[in-house]
Amino acid sequence: MKPVAAAAAALLLSCLALPGILPAQARAPDEWLTRAERTGFKETENYEDTRAYARRLDEASPWIKLVSFGTSPQGRDLMLLVASKDGAFDPAAARATGKPVVLVQNGIHSGEIEGKDASLMLLRDIAVTREKAALLDGAILLVMPLFNVDGYGGRFGPHTRINQNGPAESGWRTTAQNLNLNRDYMKADAPEMRAWLAVYDAWQPALLIDDHTTDGADFQYVIGYDMAMRDDAPAPIGAWARDVFLPYVTEHVERAGYPTSPYLDLRVPTDPAQGFLSDQNTARYSTGYTPLRNRPSLLVETHMLKPYEPRVRATYETLVAALEVVGREAARLQEAIRDAEREASGIGRTAEGDSVTLRLRLADSLGTFHYKGVEWRNELSEVSGAVRVVYGTKPVELDVPYQETLVPTLKVRPPLGYLIPPEWSGIADRLRAHGIPVERLETPVRGTFEVIRISSVKWSEAPFEGRHLLVAGDARRALEPDSLPAGAFWVPLGNAYSRLTMQLLEPEGPDSFVAWGFFDAIFEDKEYAEDYVMETLAREMLAKDPQLKEEFEAKVASDSAFRANPAARLEFFYRRTPWWDDRKDRYPVLRVVTPLARP
Repeated sequence: MKPVAAAAAALLLSCLALPGILPAQARAPDEWLTRAERTGFKETENYEDTRAYARRLDEASPWIKLVSFGTSPQGRDLMLLVASKDGAFDPAAARATGKPVVLVQNGIHSGEIEGKDASLMLLRDIAVTREKAALLDGAILLVMPLFNVDGYGGRFGPHTRINQNGPAESGWRTTAQNLNLNRDYMKADAPEMRAWLAVYDAWQPALLIDDHTTDGADFQYVIGYDMAMRDDAPAPIGAWARDVFLPYVTEHVERAGYPTSPYLDLRVPTDPAQGFLSDQNTARYSTGYTPLRNRPSLLVETHMLKPYEPRVRATYETLVAALEVVGREAARLQEAIRDAEREASGIGRTAEGDSVTLRLRLADSLGTFHYKGVEWRNELSEVSGAVRVVYGTKPVELDVPYQETLVPTLKVRPPLGYLIPPEWSGIADRLRAHGIPVERLETPVRGTFEVIRISSVKWSEAPFEGRHLLVAGDARRALEPDSLPAGAFWVPLGNAYSRLTMQLLEPEGPDSFVAWGFFDAIFEDKEYAEDYVMETLAREMLAKDPQLKEEFEAKVASDSAFRANPAARLEFFYRRTPWWDDRKDRYPVLRVVTPLARP
């Protein structure tokens, strides 16, 4: 290292050791400073000013194009900034370059907004000052400045993030319809999410970066990361994330002066000494959804209690590092995606294929994590009456338990595909929104199919994201003859969407259409027997069938809940009559396990 460079490095390190003194990117021209930069990172642009800054970037550089990818329920534009040195401003042109596409989304929770400021600063430094222009040599960059535009534009104010240290004003967590977009990837109830799915399917990004601000414990780390790279991701994608991508990003950001960590979730909320856990990335979240599309995603979580400036700058450095490693390792990333797609395409090719994991849980085994926290104590709260944690400022380091190993709890053998009756066309529409191939059949279908009946169902007591989740049920499969009229929908496996298709259409999937309540009507009694009618019929059945009488009396004797429930006792007989609705509790989507007979 040259003497001048060594002196500069020493100065930088000494600055990093002093509270409140942070490294900064080269200062941009005054007219291009964001509001955050102009106000010393005390404030951030509102929706209209963000939109105006995005337009200026478009007008100032031939490398940037601002497009709208939809309209929110309150009528705001969903903005997408496309950055390409090649002028590849549409998906076809981007594919022709051979470069990987990186999608950065900000403000899915629009109170967590440092990603927006970091992204606008980076786009300026790429395309206006060109300090970071080389980042576009190996990649095409898509930036959503604000995903949840109504939460930002409609509820921008000073009281949106009680846990967060700045900026002075920001947006609200949920959409105008009070939906949390980061629980909506699978069910896609929000118009914003359906617009996002169209962008994702058209552009097929090689990497998604989802910028957030964390809640939780206090500690030394400025920024944390999470990626699906265990059993919750295809092996090639997990290996690339774990061995290539994340080590480069964390090293770069640490070197820039911002301590990093995995995304940390306390095992015991009041005691960091009990350690942390890293649970499964289920598909309702961005980090769980994109692996089902055979692609990685990075969850960025800056620490809520750190000042806004280091949070923005740490996010900026994360984006820089991500683009650097994607550009440098493009071939390995694209190979990992192709390998994952080939694996997915092998699912459902034959009825003898390997089972596919639908559910995972954390194993009981514990590893060790070297934790860089701050001092804390516990005391009994006179306000809540519970034990509370009080954090101090003195740094502490200790080795704590870390629970991160995932083990499968449910595996299902894939069918060749699924048949959806024509009356459930809304399900076919949702599948198409995910890009899943769906074919409408013009002729009737007959055959023997695997039918699923679901019993012992239970729903969440309170609504969650506008729906009552089905939280328990016993799914039993059996081969039965059946027929569907013309207009049924054929959803084959054996393609790149196989993992996603199974998670949506297998009832036991944690984010399946059944779990989210799209099929709740099948569990309802629509016809019933009057008690006095069923009582008479039950007596006749007992008199005619000694075996039935023995079965009934045994159940009365052994099952106290059944014994004390008059309705259940009468239903015991009703289910054994020709009047019982054999379609109740029967999942209408058929699993096709032998080649579909086609005319």
